[in-house]
Amino acid sequence: MATGRCLRNPRFFLCLRDLVYWVCLLLREILAFFLRCKTTEQERELQKSYWIEHSFDLTVEAMMLDSKASDLDKEERPEVLSLLPPYEGKSVLELGAGIGRFTGELADKAGELVALDFIESVIKKNECINGHRQNVKFICADVTSPELNFSEQSLDLIFSNWLLMYLSDKEVENLAERMIKWLKDGGYIFFRESCFHQSGDHKRKNNPTHYREPRFYTKVFKECHLYDSSGNVFELSLIGCKCIGAYVKSKKNQNQICWIWQKINSDTDRGFQKFLDTVQYKCSGILRYERVFGHGFVSTGGIDTTKEFVSRLDLHPGEKVLDVGCGIGGGDFYMADKYDVHVVGIDLSINMVSFALERAIGLKYAVEFEVADCTTKQYPDGSFDVIYSRDTILHIQDKPALFRSFYKWLKPGGRVLISDYCRSAGSPSAEFAEYIKQRGYDLHDVKAYGQMLREAGFDEVFAEDRTDQFIKVLEKELNAVEKDKEAFINDFSEEDYNEIVGGWKAKLVRSCSGEQKWVVETTLIYRARIAVDLSDISVYCLSATVLFVQNSSEGIPELEA
Repeated sequence: MATGRCLRNPRFFLCLRDLVYWVCLLLREILAFFLRCKTTEQERELQKSYWIEHSFDLTVEAMMLDSKASDLDKEERPEVLSLLPPYEGKSVLELGAGIGRFTGELADKAGELVALDFIESVIKKNECINGHRQNVKFICADVTSPELNFSEQSLDLIFSNWLLMYLSDKEVENLAERMIKWLKDGGYIFFRESCFHQSGDHKRKNNPTHYREPRFYTKVFKECHLYDSSGNVFELSLIGCKCIGAYVKSKKNQNQICWIWQKINSDTDRGFQKFLDTVQYKCSGILRYERVFGHGFVSTGGIDTTKEFVSRLDLHPGEKVLDVGCGIGGGDFYMADKYDVHVVGIDLSINMVSFALERAIGLKYAVEFEVADCTTKQYPDGSFDVIYSRDTILHIQDKPALFRSFYKWLKPGGRVLISDYCRSAGSPSAEFAEYIKQRGYDLHDVKAYGQMLREAGFDEVFAEDRTDQFIKVLEKELNAVEKDKEAFINDFSEEDYNEIVGGWKAKLVRSCSGEQKWVVETTLIYRARIAVDLSDISVYCLSATVLFVQNSSEGIPELEA
C-alpha cells in the first residue's frame, strides 16, 4: 500500500527525476576526470617520447632543433640573459634546464640554483658540465608531476626556456598557479616560447609542440591569483614581453617571444598600462579602429599618412629604427618592407603588441616588438639611426628626460620624427582644461615643445599646418564606414558603428565650421582645441635632424571613444 501511494504521488517522481539528474551529473564528472587523466598521461608520454628521440645526440643542435644552433646560441643566449631581472645571490629555479645552455651562467650569479629536466640523460649531461658548481642542485622530474613541489615563497626567480610549449593548455594553467605559490613576494617568472609556428629546421617525424598565440600565455599568467591565509591577494604583473632579436635578425622571425612577470599584491596600482588595456585600447576597440584605418593601423590615414611622414626620414637600407608607441605595427612593417630597415617597436599596451605580433606572421620583415615603458627603458648610447613616435608622448609627464634619452640613443646624424598633441600658449579654456585632465595628458604649446627638444640637444624647429589634409582624410574614412554599415554592424555592433560615425561627424563639423577655422588662425583658446583635433605640425632640426609632427589625425578615435 505504501509503495502504491508513493507511485501515485507526483512529488515522488520529481524527487526521482532530481536524483537521476544528479547521479548522471556525477557520473559525467567522474568520466571527464578519468578522460582528463588519460589525456594528460598520453600528453606526457607523447612529449617524453619526442624528447627521448631528439636527445640521442646531446648537442646544442639537437636541443635547439636547428642546424645553425651554434651561431644562434652565440647571439640569443646573451640576449636572453640580459633581459633577466637582478638575481645576484638569489634563489633561482630553472625549469626545462636541458643540457645546461643557461645553467652555468645562471649559477655564476645565483646564490642557489635548482636545474630540473624530465629526460634523465639530458639532466645528467647538464650535471656533467656544471656539476662542479657548488650552488647547483640537479633534479630529474616532470614539471607537471604533483609530487614536484617547492616551499611556498622560497624562490626569487623561476626561469624557463622552451618549456610551456611542451605542456597542454591545462598543464600550463596548473603550473602557473604553482609558480606563483613558490615565488617570494616581488619574485619574478621568466619564460620564452616558440609561438605560431616552428622555428628550427630539423626534420621531425611528428611534432607535438603547441605553437600557441602569445595572448594565450599572457591571459593565463595575467589571470593567475593567489590568496594567502591573511586575506592578501597576489597576482602576476607583466614587466616585459618581447621578440628575441637574434631570431628577427637571422631569420626575420618574430615568433620567439619571452615574458617577464613579477609577483605583486593585487592592491598595487599598475597605473597607466592597466588603463590602456582595459579602457582605451581594449581588444575590441583596437579591431574597430583597424577596420577604419586599414590592416595594421590604428591611426587616421593609415598607410597613406604613414607613407608621407616616413618619406621625410630619408631612411637607408640597414638602418635601425626605434618606434615609440608602435601600436599594432603597420608603420613598422611598412618601413621594414619599403626601406629594408630593422625596426624595434615598443608600446606600453599589452594588447597592442599582441596584435602586432599576430600581424607579423609570415611577413619576414626585420621588425621586433616589445611591451615596454619608454620612460624606464634603457638602450646603449648610439643604438638607433632614427626614432619615430606617433601621438604617444602626450602621455609622458617628464618629456625633457625622455628627449634627453632620445638624444643619447641616437647615432651621430640620427633623425627623430614625433607626432603629438599640443595646445596654444596661455591658459586653456575651462572646457579644454577639463578635457586634458580627464585623459591625463601633458600638453604644451608648440614653442615650449620645441624648446624642450632644443634643451635636449636638438635645434632649428619649424612648423607646418595640415588642417585641410586632415579634413579630407576624415571625409574619406567616414564615407567608407557609412558605405560598409551593414558589414560593420555584423562584425561589431550598431553601438560601435554609431560611436565611430558620430565621432567622425563631430570632428568634421568642428573642422569645417568657420568657428574652428577661425580658431586655428587667430583665437588662442579655441586654437588649443584645433591643435588637438585638427592641426598637423612638423618640426625638424638638422644637427640630429628632429622632425616633430603634430598631427591630431593620430589618436583621434581614442579621444572620441
